[in-house]
Amino acid sequence: MPIVEVENLDVRHGDVHAVNGVSFAAEAGAVTAVLGPNGAGKTSTIDCLEGYRAPSNGTVRVCGLDPVRDHAALTRRIGVMLQAGGLHSAIRPVEALRLFAAFYDRPRDPGELLELVGLTDRARAPWRTLSGGEQQRLSLALAIIGRPDVVFLDEPTSGVDVTGRQLIRDLIRELRNDGAGVVLTSHDLSEVEEVADHLVIIEAGRVIASGSVNELLASAADAVTFRADPGLDVASLAAAVDAPVAEVSPGAYRVDTAPSPRTVAAITSWLAERNLLIGDLSAGRERLESLFLRLVAEAEARPAGDPAQGSGRRGRRRGGRSAGAR
Repeated sequence: MPIVEVENLDVRHGDVHAVNGVSFAAEAGAVTAVLGPNGAGKTSTIDCLEGYRAPSNGTVRVCGLDPVRDHAALTRRIGVMLQAGGLHSAIRPVEALRLFAAFYDRPRDPGELLELVGLTDRARAPWRTLSGGEQQRLSLALAIIGRPDVVFLDEPTSGVDVTGRQLIRDLIRELRNDGAGVVLTSHDLSEVEEVADHLVIIEAGRVIASGSVNELLASAADAVTFRADPGLDVASLAAAVDAPVAEVSPGAYRVDTAPSPRTVAAITSWLAERNLLIGDLSAGRERLESLFLRLVAEAEARPAGDPAQGSGRRGRRRGGRSAGAR
């Protein structure tokens, strides 16, 4: 049974329809990533799940509870990791963990958590003196000290160094393996691809795609993707490779064709003739970043009110640069 259930969620901020009919579920013992560009409606959706905002319409249940009506009961069963802030600048990590531990019936040991997140040596350093990555790691420790059934993580590795990112990813896997439901938002799609089990992609307040990571990537098109200078002449490149070419975001390109040595050679030759550098060349199934950019661009291209909006169906990119459609 899902531990998080969202049905036809609507959220309005005055005249702005921030969330428009969003539905999805998150399971216990799984990591669900809610993705979308800035302004897509992710934060408004998560605020409703955490009980900090009442839906304008629709229903939300977390651990079988209404997050607003049953907020006092729910707070004992969830953990929330904010992207920044939330603590007094002078509080020390060990003090913060002891304080939060007092809110729960069966808290984890503060000393154990300090060691787990690599902050034992910084246990008595004031919050304001911690680096951004150290503050993120403490925020994660505070989110999980109450042994929550559901953990909400907002950009959990933002500003964290390589070692800290791996530590946080390992902790997310540990939470999942212990049976917790993890709901995270992140713009680091390589991280999402590594840790998530289920994806929900939102654009303009609607779900445009959802499913397991494997399902969505398996349905992705064969393509060659690469990075180069933004604003390339995609019509010229399309003629050179005899395949459709699109600039899916500034400096990120997709060639819609089954990868072959000939296609790769044609791309690199075209760039070499113009003395342009190539980066992140990938041939085969789209990776999550490329798939995400394509789905968002196609959703943006649909006219307002188009019934296909939110279905994840392929469309033409509004204002995008593409050429070579056959």
